[in-house]
Amino acid sequence: MTPVIFDLDGTLIDSAPSIHHVANEVLALKGLSPLSFAQVRSFIGNGVGVLVSRTTEASGLPSDPDLHAWMVAEFSARYEHEHTLTTLYPGACEALTALAEAGHPLALCTNKPLGPTRAVLDHFSLTEFFPVVVAGDSLPQRKPDPAPLLHAARQIGPARPMFVGDSEVDAQTANRAAIPFALFTGGYRQTPVEQIPHTAAFDTLSGLPALIVDLSRSNQPTGYKTG
Repeated sequence: MTPVIFDLDGTLIDSAPSIHHVANEVLALKGLSPLSFAQVRSFIGNGVGVLVSRTTEASGLPSDPDLHAWMVAEFSARYEHEHTLTTLYPGACEALTALAEAGHPLALCTNKPLGPTRAVLDHFSLTEFFPVVVAGDSLPQRKPDPAPLLHAARQIGPARPMFVGDSEVDAQTANRAAIPFALFTGGYRQTPVEQIPHTAAFDTLSGLPALIVDLSRSNQPTGYKTG
């Protein structure tokens, strides 16, 4: 069976409302005005450090390593257990259940730090699906560097996996790792679907198990295509 490696934010969970809430909480500690949901949502995908850098830049704060470190710490402390505004995408649990029951090994590769990753998996009862979790602080590198995805692939087994994600970062990671990429079009991407390299695209998670079967049967080559 084809192993399937998932991204998390924007692919299985919609965490943007929680991230937006916590980011504005941290800005408020500095007496700064809140940022819009659309702004903060566009900052998601490259990890907490980049999120904070983009937040401070958008708020007109100076580039200061000490300030950045303080804001990362404040954000991380608040965000780890903030799940009240986070939701599962429709069909996520059903898709994972179907894939697991069919015998597909599953893994997670995310830029979210391990603490919040484990906490949100526990919150939504998804932990059992992912014996392999590679998070944003598991290795020195983060996506779009291919190292985290390749690390997950090595742990999940010898068969060639499929990577499922939602963003330009995920597409770039898969391309660099030479791993086929299934693009969930309902996530946090900023670019039109036709401009994002992918092996296949889908708009609802309920259709993912059948798509994985079709891709496995089609013997997709290592190279990638658009569309």
